[in-house]
Amino acid sequence: MPRELKRTLILIAGTIFLILGLLGLAVPILQGALFLIIGLILLSVASKKMRRWIESRTRPYPKIYTAGRKIEKWITNLIGPVD
Repeated sequence: MPRELKRTLILIAGTIFLILGLLGLAVPILQGALFLIIGLILLSVASKKMRRWIESRTRPYPKIYTAGRKIEKWITNLIGPVD
């Protein structure tokens, strides 16, 4: 699969998960926080700007920062390089 197509599909999926996460914060049936986390991780895989933003917010919290890096690495190994 071409990198640009893969990147576009990941950006779309990340955006959908973010929207579902925002809806989940208002609707008690959906797991808002889970969808927000998945959406942010997908966007960080596809966008260097989003990755820098997330890293700047999680660096003060080493456990969250380390977990985010591990999950991002796992996803990158699963789907292949995107950047």
